[in-house]
Amino acid sequence: MSNTTLRLVDSPEGPDKQYADFIAAGKFMIQHCESCKQHVFYPRLICSHCGSDQLEWVEASGRGVVYSTSTPRGGKEGDYNISLIDLEEGPRMMSRVVDIEPDNVKIGLEVEAFIGEIDGVSLVLYKPALNGGEA
Repeated sequence: MSNTTLRLVDSPEGPDKQYADFIAAGKFMIQHCESCKQHVFYPRLICSHCGSDQLEWVEASGRGVVYSTSTPRGGKEGDYNISLIDLEEGPRMMSRVVDIEPDNVKIGLEVEAFIGEIDGVSLVLYKPALNGGEA
């Protein structure tokens, strides 16, 4: 992980570090605001919906739907997709959908999260949902 992604706080126990620790433990966790009852992603100190600092960690369902997708071509690893995933809980996150040809990743594809690895870095990846359906 690049130091440029650690942008929220200087504290060694800030939200970025906590999120990374959850991923390292094999858990996909997101934040939930106790004040407005909204889910928050990317990890932060203050709720992006209401400004409260009453954020708690909750386990994500792992279910989502592809909102948009792009396929970079011809890199060292070949073609792959970069997708924006709408999480069942509400937030949107950027990731990759794997176990499917990049050109077959379509808007509306239902996906399921898992903790995987790319270039030695553990992160949340997605695969098509078992039902393979579209939203």
